[in-house]
Amino acid sequence: MNRAYLDHASTSPLRPVALEAMLPFLTEHHGDPGRLHSEGRATRVAIEDAREQVGALVGARPREVVFGASGTEAINAAVFGALARGREQGRMHVVTTAVEHSAVLEAVRRETADITTIGVDTHGRFDAAEAAAAVRPDTVLVSVQLANHEVGTLQPAAEISALARQQGAIVHVDACAAVGHVPVSFAAVGSDLMSITAHKLGGGKGAGALLVRRGLRLAPLVVGGAQERLRRGGLENVAAIVGFGAACAELATDDRLAAEAAAAATLVEQAAGALEGLGVTRFGDLDAAGRLPHVLCFGVDGVEAEPILLALDQHGVAVHSGSACSSELLEPSPVLAAMGVDADHSLRVSVGWNTTAADVERFTSALPDIVTRFRALRA
Repeated sequence: MNRAYLDHASTSPLRPVALEAMLPFLTEHHGDPGRLHSEGRATRVAIEDAREQVGALVGARPREVVFGASGTEAINAAVFGALARGREQGRMHVVTTAVEHSAVLEAVRRETADITTIGVDTHGRFDAAEAAAAVRPDTVLVSVQLANHEVGTLQPAAEISALARQQGAIVHVDACAAVGHVPVSFAAVGSDLMSITAHKLGGGKGAGALLVRRGLRLAPLVVGGAQERLRRGGLENVAAIVGFGAACAELATDDRLAAEAAAAATLVEQAAGALEGLGVTRFGDLDAAGRLPHVLCFGVDGVEAEPILLALDQHGVAVHSGSACSSELLEPSPVLAAMGVDADHSLRVSVGWNTTAADVERFTSALPDIVTRFRALRA
């Protein structure tokens, strides 16, 4: 059966250009990038090329790009590094929001109990003025997202960056959900730190990056080696980094990012059309300018999401749900809870670089009958 993969917001399939770039570093080029022999120099050049490619896509200088194993590691490096600095200064207060990724929230909670958590409106958006007002003289870190990973709502990250940095706080922006889907500029956002990842834009698993503003020095999360200019120890995953760079380079070429975003928005509206008349509620910002173009999150009235998700899977369609039963943590999505939404009735459809109209049509053809059948069973 040809399946329709509509869960790109969780992870996106590897782009052909990334695979092609990676293959030589999985077969022929195996040298340690830290060595001076020819094998080492070949892999070092590949990493530095990828650093330039990633930096070019996200508006960062190459030397501001610190490679690691994932977006989660990048987030942890930002949070733990900022709080280690704060501990030395006697400043341990953190401002964050209720809709951040668990990598942010769990890392912050592990290090300090002095946390101000900013709520969100019904679209899942925090208020930058409220967040800025929460910054105190002892605030060491403000950590916010650029776009929400569950409902796609874009956040006022640039506004809070400017306000918080004026008050002496380090600002971290989690851009993992946004990069590769909307234009992102580290320089324009104006934060001190920004976390990004490869796998959500088709660059493959096993690579992420923390963008670190020039002049800012933080204690590394991973120690034991001099890699990444002493900013992240451990032998680099050369193939994954090269794939990351190749995917970024493709997105930065000939308006590819804009074209993919426009195609994604069309497919999302095609999927949304199937919801009309089904008795569902769409979550997140309904204005296209206020959300990621590739994400559609909605709730189905009167039917829990898990049986719909499983029925769609039997029809060859992969989607996601924020319900407790669909999570490895067995807890409902805290994002939807913060929005006042019943997560157990939520479904998320997300498209990507290789999604076709036929994929979405498989979803739109299957969903109405599935919902009708489950409602009849409940009745």
